[in-house]
Amino acid sequence: MRRCVHCRSCSAQIGLSAYSHRFPHLSLASNVLQHGTLFTLSMLGQNITIMLGPKAHTPFFDAPDRKVSQAEVYKFMTPVFGKGVVYDAPQHEMQQQLRFMSSSLNTQHLKSYVPQMVKEAEDFFANWPDKGEVNLMEEMSQLIILTASSCLMGPEIREHLFKEVADLYHDLDEGITPLSVFFPNAPIPQHSKRDAARKEMGKLFGKVISSRRASGVKHNDVLQVFIDSKYRDGKTLSDDEITGLLVALLFAGQHTSSITTTWTAMLSMHHPDIMKRLVAEQEAVVPPKGEPLTFDHVNEMDTMHYCVKEAIRMFPPLILLMRKANVDIPVGEYTVPKGDIIMAAPGVSMRLPQKDGGFSNPDAFNPDRYVAPLNEGKEKYAYIGFGGGLHACMGERFGFLQVKTILSVLFRTFEVEPVDKTMPQPDYKAMVVGPLANQTRIRFTRKQPKA
Repeated sequence: MRRCVHCRSCSAQIGLSAYSHRFPHLSLASNVLQHGTLFTLSMLGQNITIMLGPKAHTPFFDAPDRKVSQAEVYKFMTPVFGKGVVYDAPQHEMQQQLRFMSSSLNTQHLKSYVPQMVKEAEDFFANWPDKGEVNLMEEMSQLIILTASSCLMGPEIREHLFKEVADLYHDLDEGITPLSVFFPNAPIPQHSKRDAARKEMGKLFGKVISSRRASGVKHNDVLQVFIDSKYRDGKTLSDDEITGLLVALLFAGQHTSSITTTWTAMLSMHHPDIMKRLVAEQEAVVPPKGEPLTFDHVNEMDTMHYCVKEAIRMFPPLILLMRKANVDIPVGEYTVPKGDIIMAAPGVSMRLPQKDGGFSNPDAFNPDRYVAPLNEGKEKYAYIGFGGGLHACMGERFGFLQVKTILSVLFRTFEVEPVDKTMPQPDYKAMVVGPLANQTRIRFTRKQPKA
């Protein structure tokens, strides 16, 4: 008989090491040191089993939905996404909705998004003075939602209703608190504003959708993909389903992309040798002035790509990924019992040392670790910056494209340097973990001053 992971005396010691000094802000750290990389905590009467490292990740990511469920643990997002959308939809409909979302981010669509991303970035940075200081995290949060509105929601929203949508998104975002995870309908002001914002968002998008359907005009954006999508039975998506899927995509990408853009820039600026290589790569890859930056150009930015990937490894925005165990889950010689909430923790797992399926010198920023001769992160589920398996992040390519395009415009337009000599610290109080905003100030000088 397999031993139950709940028994403290038989906690699985899959690669036990002294990790705690690496994670001073994570409460998981002491548990890794004490119990190894598979252990159970209890919260509000619910057993939560943490699964760290490639050996424990495999059953977490590979198990089918009937055995390991996302929907049950993310139901708290239903008031934001809407009834019948993603986690609130029947399993067969959720899978089709995810397919619609995935098709909106295929190569053909991604190629059409690059000019929109470039324009948004160039227009945004044109408003900066020739010289000064900014809070990069705040700036990137604004720019990311601008690019997202262009690519996801289309010209009607971006050109005429952007402020309204941005304000509504803010209220939706503020309506997801730690309390919401356990009590999504608790009578608190944040939830009241969240619910009102979701209703208003539905009305706003409903008018845009009706106008498009009536006119027959097609646009190159995600909204159009959803309008044209049909379930297998021939049924089209309702206006509210379309709104919910757009909100879901915005939630999936807005914080994660703005955080990753900021971390990548800050890490690069704190490593002058890397920054020189990034600037040199821009000079080699970007076409002459007057020619557009394309999808293919962005894909040639290998150094930039590995800098973004390494920033996510070191500082993943989502530090916990959750599932519900609907059956007993074997993990090596141990068994995670049915009914447990199981969690993977990218922020800890991707800092494990190489001997435990992690990375050499894991606390060092080294974008070269992913290429020869090191070739790290190849072991299955060692790198989980975008999750993995059946529910790997479908927006990975869009996210890389968005972050790389924005940083390309930033680094080509300005000389930049951090104001503080030390790297920012992660803000673990946030639901999506980014750098402490007051530690992300940068100093910039425009390379070609405005006329």
